[in-house]
Amino acid sequence: MNSVLHNRGNYISLFSYLKYIKHRRQQDRLYLKRFAELKRIMKNHALDTYFQPIVDLQSGETFGFEALNRPDYSNLFPNTDQFYEFVGQTNMVFQFEIFCRNLSLKRYIESLTEDRRDLKFVLFLNIHPHVLLDKKYHSGETLQLLKELGISPQQVVFELTERSAVTDFQEFERVLSHYRSQGYRIAIDDVGSGYNSLKTIIFLQPEFIKLDRSLIQNIDQSNTSQQLVSLIFEYVKLSGTKVVAEGIERIEEMQYLQQLGINYAQGYALGRPDKEIKLGIYPLK
Repeated sequence: MNSVLHNRGNYISLFSYLKYIKHRRQQDRLYLKRFAELKRIMKNHALDTYFQPIVDLQSGETFGFEALNRPDYSNLFPNTDQFYEFVGQTNMVFQFEIFCRNLSLKRYIESLTEDRRDLKFVLFLNIHPHVLLDKKYHSGETLQLLKELGISPQQVVFELTERSAVTDFQEFERVLSHYRSQGYRIAIDDVGSGYNSLKTIIFLQPEFIKLDRSLIQNIDQSNTSQQLVSLIFEYVKLSGTKVVAEGIERIEEMQYLQQLGINYAQGYALGRPDKEIKLGIYPLK
């Protein structure tokens, strides 16, 4: 009896192992297919670039745009989140970030009509914090491209996602000082999404913070969100940091934030991402 149970146990272990090997091979094949697709996308510039307006809540004027790069739908990458999650798992993060930044800048200028080039809109570019720390990255390359395109560094904001946690704050502060000396500005994205935003704000003292949409949705009806946003806003005002409220979809949310004194806003109620440069909508006029 014991011998039978022992043999059965070995059979189950062998079956589980073979099942694991099969699954692992399937994952490896999927990875290689996705990696090849990523290289193809970069080679052929096969990303769509969208620009979403950021509006001054107090004046109603369009302040700038956030550049968003998205792949076409495919079986390998059914949605944008899966695509960027995969990029983060590869050794191509640095090359891909540079590729996206250059693509965004070039398409931004291509999309601007002549009569709007003198308006000096601000362009928010998403960037992984680790790229700025990478020794291979030379800021002079971006400065040269900006010069060729007729964009000043003062018009460019590096938007750091809060989910990409900064650990060595002193080193990162030193690196950011270098970029600020060239005219670039810094924004912290996803503030309030539950990571280390307060510590990041204190140490990096960004020129802008972008409040996560989880704080903004139905803020006109939520005392908790109102209190938290008010606390953050009062704190950052002391250091001159401007606040961008993200994810605004309702006029009531916009009205509450305007009355609070929030500087800027972004969301479908103000303008959807578009391949063309379109000024934001301001329904409060």
